[in-house]
Parts: sequence; C-alpha cells; structure tokens
Amino acid sequence: MGLEAFHHSEPLTLGVELELQLLNTHDYDLAPYAEDMLRLMAKTPLPGSVVPEMTSSMIEISTAICHSASEVLGQLTPIRDALVKNADKLNIAIAGGGTHPFQKWHEQRIYDKPRFRELSDLYGYLAQQFTIFGQHVHIGCPDADAALLMLHRMSRYIPHFIALSASSPYVQGQDTAFDSARLNSVFAFPLSGRAPCVLTWGEFEHYFDKMTATGVVKSMKDFYWDIRPKPEFGTIEIRVFDTPLTIERAAALAGYVQSLAAWFLDTQPFTPSEDDYLVYTYNRFQACRFGLDAVYVDPASGQHMPLAEHILKTMDQIAEHAARQGAAPSLHLLRADVATGLNDARWLRECQREEQLLAEVSRQAAQRFRGGI
Repeated sequence: MGLEAFHHSEPLTLGVELELQLLNTHDYDLAPYAEDMLRLMAKTPLPGSVVPEMTSSMIEISTAICHSASEVLGQLTPIRDALVKNADKLNIAIAGGGTHPFQKWHEQRIYDKPRFRELSDLYGYLAQQFTIFGQHVHIGCPDADAALLMLHRMSRYIPHFIALSASSPYVQGQDTAFDSARLNSVFAFPLSGRAPCVLTWGEFEHYFDKMTATGVVKSMKDFYWDIRPKPEFGTIEIRVFDTPLTIERAAALAGYVQSLAAWFLDTQPFTPSEDDYLVYTYNRFQACRFGLDAVYVDPASGQHMPLAEHILKTMDQIAEHAARQGAAPSLHLLRADVATGLNDARWLRECQREEQLLAEVSRQAAQRFRGGI
C-alpha cells in the first residue's frame, strides 16, 4: 500500500484528541465500562467524536476542526459535560492524567476491535501496558513539504510539551520519580521515537516505500513517533502530551502549539537538520524525568539552560503570533504555571502528600476533570 496523498487543510487549524480514564466509584480503580459509555454517548449529538481505545477502561474524545484554542475549549466542554452526566448514570467517574496511579496492567482487557486484537497479538503484554492516556494535537499545514518542515521545527519544542502536560508520576502504585512516566511505555514500541529527518514529501514517500517493502509497516498508523504526518487530514499530529487533568489545560496546550506553528509559518525561524536530533533523546528524558525543573540543551548552540527559562523565552518570542491567533490567554495560563513550577504531576503529588491514599488522589482527579475543584 502506497503512502496516501497529503490532503488539503486550512493552515493553523486545530484538532484535539484526549484519552480518558474510566473509574469505578468504589475504590477509583480503572473499570471496563467503555462499551456502556460509548452506547450512552452515541445518543447525544456532540461536536467531534467519542471512540474506544486499546483497553476497555479507556475512551478517546476528539474535537472537530477548530480555528482557535477557545473553539477547542468550546467543543470539549459539551463533550466533557455529556461524559460526566453519562458516567453518573453508570455510577462511574471520568478522569484525565497520563497514567492511572495504581491500576494493574494484567487486569486490563483489550477492547474487542480487530485492530486492537491484532496489536495485542503482535505486542503481547505491551498492549495491556498501553493503558496510558495521552493528548494528541493536530495542526493544519499548507502543503506536504510545509508539514515536514513544521514537524521538524516543532521537534525542538517537544520538551516544552512534555513538561507542560506531565501528569503521570505514578505507575502500579509507585511514585516513579518521573513527571511523565507515560512516555516510557510508549518508548517500548519498536516504531516509536522521532521521525526521520527528511524535509520534502518526495523523500518521505521514498522512506515510506522502503519501510513498507520490509513488511514491518503497512500504514502511517504503525508509526508511534512523537510527531507524525497525517496526510489524510493535511496535518501533523503531536503525540507526546500526557492527558491533562482539565480540558482548560488541554485547550491551552493546543493554543501553544498553534502559536508556535504561526511563528514558524510567518518567519521560517530556522531550517531543521539532522544535528537537531543529537540532543533530542536527552532533552526528552530530562522533561519526562524532571518536568519544569528539567535542563534544556539548545540543539543549535549547545547551551544548557533551565527548561522553564527556555519556555518563557519562547513564549516572549511568539507572543505577537499568539495574539493574532487568539491564543494569548493560553500562553498566559501556561506562563503562570511555568513561573511557579506547577504542572499536573506536581498537583497529583501534592494531593497524595495530603491524602496519602492513591484512591483518593484518583477521586480528586475525577472531581477536577468535571470542574469540581
């Protein structure tokens, strides 16, 4: 199967997907209620979609095409409200967060869908361990070549996205010492990590043809890259975000992506190269491990600086472009958290210090998702 042609999309349009936790309200462990939730959600006309995910204790919601962060929030809000209403009918709860704090992977059931069964057969226990929860942001690109330039420019800012969204400090009942432990699970898949540094669609088609010729890859879905092109939508898809605890933060993160993309298109600030990736995995690790306290190594200069400082400098640099896209409130929300070192991982840890029980942390995370905190 050849690579699908890159479809037209309006530049800088947004689409957001959120993978969410389904929790019982007895001990706030994960609960296999995806089928019941999907049945109830199908009765409510909403923007976007609600679909199953790999295991039966998770679902994915997505917006339709949006033009601004405020429109993203405007679409996520009725979807969130319908989720909460239907979850109450089933006596379950919905929560964000990149990992569930204490679920056991071996208890998770693969959702009964052909692709999920195929992945389970191929990846074994890794498929059940893929009960992790991420936010994906699509950004519209003018054409196929521009999409690859956008992808590789955006790769310099992957540590920003990880640290700002980090919400997975706990795995299997343990504090991992990572702000985003979720991405360690993604890295276990053989086709994860970074995309190849090619800057024209013709080169990318050649790469794709070579990969399909090996029999390892059948479609773009087989790549679990941090950012991948989505030719059927005319977008690139950024996949490193943990699912935030609130839809407001999810919308703000989309606004930050859109602001960066507008800066790239307006100014063409640098030309990506393979050397950009010399420190990519190190920067990625730092952001996963330390969140907003990470060190960032600038790939162009080799300069070491606090990641928080690099985020704030970048926000200053793109402020004019953010204002033009209506994303200034997004940057304001995120900037305030960077200034105080606050992300969702820190909130979860502070909650655990106060409450001790991880079940209570999950309960409060579910309350926060519904707007109760």
